[in-house]
Amino acid sequence: MFAIVDISGKQLRVELGLELEVPRQPTDEGTSVSYNNVLLYDDGKQIHVGTPNVNGVQVDATILSHGRGKKVVVFKKKRRKGYRVKNTHRQDFSIIKIDKISASTPEKQAVLAEEETGD
Repeated sequence: MFAIVDISGKQLRVELGLELEVPRQPTDEGTSVSYNNVLLYDDGKQIHVGTPNVNGVQVDATILSHGRGKKVVVFKKKRRKGYRVKNTHRQDFSIIKIDKISASTPEKQAVLAEEETGD
């Protein structure tokens, strides 16, 4: 079972128990967050594709830590003009752990209802 989730503008594939590095989240370490922007959900039997989001699917995660990435050098130059600019940048990130992927989509409920009736 996996899902593709939009977290702060980045589309990431998440699975249960996976630890991911995502853009900095505005909450403290150790708190739980939930994401509803699920673009695709695979329950092992059927793939649910959203238009643009899959309704009723939620991904719950815990924020483990915050940090800053490696320094990236941004160098701009225009040849023969004497223009040179050097800047640096460090991106903030958060490390999250996926705790639960819960689905209560109408499609999922219909599939479960069909399995119970034996159709």
